[in-house]
Amino acid sequence: MTNPFMARAIQLSIENVRSGQGGPFGAVVVKDEKIIAEAVNCVTSTNDPTAHAEIIAIRQACAKLGVFELLDCEIYTSCEPCPMCLGAIYWARLARVYFASTALDASKAGFDDSLIYREVSKQHSQRKIPMIQIMRDDALEAFAAWERQLNKHPY
Repeated sequence: MTNPFMARAIQLSIENVRSGQGGPFGAVVVKDEKIIAEAVNCVTSTNDPTAHAEIIAIRQACAKLGVFELLDCEIYTSCEPCPMCLGAIYWARLARVYFASTALDASKAGFDDSLIYREVSKQHSQRKIPMIQIMRDDALEAFAAWERQLNKHPY
């Protein structure tokens, strides 16, 4: 079954590779059966490791709609989202995710996220990039200030 939104995400991913501008990933955000944002992977063309298609499409959709939650939107992505993109999808509170190829397909093409999945379950000090906690008590003041703030915008 052909879906026009997924077809567009896949088309974007193929065009991105052929243009030499980035990796084989495309994404579109849809609201009310209309594309409101579309993007491709721009990691190498922008020297930005966070410039994944899903992240860029989410940013564009939020800017266009003037919101930080995409509750009534869906995302179509040419590949199963990586851990970073999955986190962004949850933070944006998208209603649904459609994906075409799998993380295993991406891994076979050289885009392997398995290290990240393994690292998350490890103790901070045991990770490939050690995470060292410092100044926790000082940092807790930011949360205390948030709790005291009367005009905050919860999210």
